[in-house]
Amino acid sequence: MNSTTVRNLLVRGMLAGLAAGLLALVVARFLGEPRVDAAIAYEDTHTHEHGMEVVSRTMQSTAGLATGVLVYGVAFGGIAALAYCFALGRVGRFGPRASALLLAAAGLIAVYVVPFLKYPANPPAVGDPDTIGRRTTLYFLMVALSVLLAIAAVILGKRLAPRLGNWNATLAAGAFLVLAVGLAYAFLPSFDEVPKTFPATLLWQFRLAALAVQLTLWTSFGLLFGLLAERVLAPERARTTGVTQATPVAH
Repeated sequence: MNSTTVRNLLVRGMLAGLAAGLLALVVARFLGEPRVDAAIAYEDTHTHEHGMEVVSRTMQSTAGLATGVLVYGVAFGGIAALAYCFALGRVGRFGPRASALLLAAAGLIAVYVVPFLKYPANPPAVGDPDTIGRRTTLYFLMVALSVLLAIAAVILGKRLAPRLGNWNATLAAGAFLVLAVGLAYAFLPSFDEVPKTFPATLLWQFRLAALAVQLTLWTSFGLLFGLLAERVLAPERARTTGVTQATPVAH
């Protein structure tokens, strides 16, 4: 793949990430923010210690939220596009769209779902401020381990395929990944800092909302980037598909 193609895919990946970020922003605004407000209300009710508010809650839930999600979307779209350039043709004979969706699914699982199951997202009023540095470090360590183990599983599957066949090699690589992730879960420390009086329903609603934001981000990116990548890598096929869909069927 030449540098021009990589550059074109990188730009389109960032654009797809921006569009995916806009969709994720809508989900975050309507699903996540009400749960954050409820958690803050709980915290205000159950504690008398209030720190200085550097940024207002209104600013956090509007401009701050939009800026954070959109910047994250653009950055993650660019990184995912570069990963796509590297993986294309190395993980199977998939077309541009299928490869984009496969990458998005793998990224969602490795980058978010696996670390999320070990260190789930918590709303305000949950967690000890004294452990936030350690919790953040361990979370990013889990992300790095998950990504590296996923890459190792892909490499293992490709090396076992000539000997075991694609199906058995995939099962063996999957078993290795599950075992390795299980060991990481077992040896990395856990944190149980949820106050006993904190509403369990609110906690799970917040975590499901966080998961919905990421699911929206990765799924919409996979769909949008796959379409844009196909126009770069297989322009004739994309043009033909568009014409076929636009041509009415005669009766």
